Amino acid sequence: MSKHILFTGGGSAGHVTVNTALIPFFEKKGWDISYIGSRAGIENEIITDQFPHIPFYGISSGKLRRYFSWKNFTDPFLVMKGVMDALSVIRKTKPDIIFSKGGFVSVPVVMAAKIAGIPVAIHESDVTPGLANKLAVPFATKIFTTFPETVKALPENKTLCAGSIIREELFTGDDKEGKRLTGYFDQKPILMIMGGSLGAKKINESVRENLKELLKSFQIVHICGKGNIEPSFKEQGYKQFEFIKGELPHYLAMTDFVISRAGSNSIFEFLALKKPMLLIPLSREASRGDQILNANSFVKQGFALKLEEEELTPQSFMEKVKELQSNKAAFIKNMEKAPKAYTIQDMYEELTSMAK
Repeated sequence: MSKHILFTGGGSAGHVTVNTALIPFFEKKGWDISYIGSRAGIENEIITDQFPHIPFYGISSGKLRRYFSWKNFTDPFLVMKGVMDALSVIRKTKPDIIFSKGGFVSVPVVMAAKIAGIPVAIHESDVTPGLANKLAVPFATKIFTTFPETVKALPENKTLCAGSIIREELFTGDDKEGKRLTGYFDQKPILMIMGGSLGAKKINESVRENLKELLKSFQIVHICGKGNIEPSFKEQGYKQFEFIKGELPHYLAMTDFVISRAGSNSIFEFLALKKPMLLIPLSREASRGDQILNANSFVKQGFALKLEEEELTPQSFMEKVKELQSNKAAFIKNMEKAPKAYTIQDMYEELTSMAK
């Protein structure tokens, strides 16, 4: 009888990426697979689009907030309903193991798994665990972290640093194919700019304010997020995309430098591909500050430069880009010495050994 793995995680693309990297490998090994997410979350869209044959179960999930909201009084009831929903899915699908990538939808699933006696593995992407994963930790069998620093904040007897699980297709890119798709050439370095799954208004503005200056030194691939393309910018050597799907490995293969937010999955992908990066993390006003800590860790290890959003001006932006360009060799040398992360095969073996 084939084994069954149940994946959960959602709320942002970052809480789904590792799952989408692992799913094809488990399929190849003949496992049955199901997914629990929230009905309205981005995970429903991503999973049903990429894996239409995999059963997706939408459950109730309250949002966990660190700030005052009247919904904080009603959402605990949604979480409790989510636990009952998840328990019903677990009893129906009878998984051998549950893999959780975090996000608030995962909390009721992990709680239900404990009630049902199913082993749970959690993967934490950021330097400090998110609120959802903090709540889930007592119910987890094993916790995998991306950053070595995170291990100190979690129960020692069940925590391991695995690094970031990178999608295998990212290593299949062909720089010649990237240049064919864009019409770009070898003589001028290529700069890729991306602002996360939602785009980043301030980064987009900084790029466009400095476009003439940037184009003197670079050919540019600008992934600016849904609805953020500016048709008035038609300069030679500047291409805008809302997002890039299947061809992303080719675009990354030809890229020399990256400017990005500091979401954990993305920056570890750039690290694995040895791309010097300028990180502009989400500000503390817009987040819990996890991206700032991610960026600090990469700066400390000599993989990246950081520019905080509050300090972002057209002038500071150009200064950092020039610094990035002049230190390319040092960044690549440091990245080559980085500790090796778990491969998808390694993670598969860990989860198989945990499965009941």
